[in-house]
Amino acid sequence: MLTFEDDFYLNGYKNKKISFIAGSDEAGRGPLCGPVVAGAVILPSTYFNNDINDSKKLSAKKREQLYIEITSNAIAYGIGIVSPSKIDEINIYNASRLAMELALAKLNHQVDLILTDYMPLKFNDIPVIPLVKGDAKARCIAAASILAKVTRDKIMEEYNKKYPEYEFDKHKGYPTKRHLEILKEKGIIKGFYRESYGPIKELLGLDLPLFNKIEG
Repeated sequence: MLTFEDDFYLNGYKNKKISFIAGSDEAGRGPLCGPVVAGAVILPSTYFNNDINDSKKLSAKKREQLYIEITSNAIAYGIGIVSPSKIDEINIYNASRLAMELALAKLNHQVDLILTDYMPLKFNDIPVIPLVKGDAKARCIAAASILAKVTRDKIMEEYNKKYPEYEFDKHKGYPTKRHLEILKEKGIIKGFYRESYGPIKELLGLDLPLFNKIEG
């Protein structure tokens, strides 16, 4: 059971009463394409679910089940999405932080403390604690990681419908051997791939074909 936040609910933080803790985490730093997505969640202080865990340790089916469970029980939740072009502009680290800030901004609820998966950030003068491996320590962070991962996977599945030959439903944009083979054969989809990433830079240097820019 992930219980890191319980002490804050019981004893406060820096002599202040804590009633609402938001957890935030992202999904999609490593892929070569698609957005980086962050989730932010405020769970009731008394809410427990032993199935909630780091999204990477859960099956896709389990994550989808928990997505429904989390969104049904959360006091508030938000999703932040940052595009590939923005990732190229500000780098993936800053884009991940921006996605978390966007997700937190969508909570529209009182927040007394923010816990993140090792991402320092400043948000509305609310204290922030970045935790190493936070998604394995705090249930609010783990819940946010599940929302982010499920949302991003659904985005990749939608692109798979449009470009089935890229097999996005299988690799979700990560640089697997098969994904790289497909890219060498077909080239990148302009506007969807992260051109600042090393493998994509290398492919662009080979003068491979490009699909038209994806709008939206």
